[in-house]
Amino acid sequence: MDTFTQFLPWLQIVVSILLVITILLQQTGTGVGGALGGGDGSGNYRTRRGFERFLFYFTIIIAIIFTGLAIAAIVLR
Repeated sequence: MDTFTQFLPWLQIVVSILLVITILLQQTGTGVGGALGGGDGSGNYRTRRGFERFLFYFTIIIAIIFTGLAIAAIVLR
């Protein structure tokens, strides 16, 4: 367990960066352009398809992993 506790902060940093990136990519609009301030701003609702759906579920999985690592850091402290 000692190796895991030394590796845990680095793993948390990597997962947090992945989480931020996936959240930013989920902006409605034109994909990456929407995350950087682009998009039409119309606010129309549409269903997620293809890569958007994958990104949505991937974000949920990354958030669960991030939460688990945070709890593990508290418990193993």
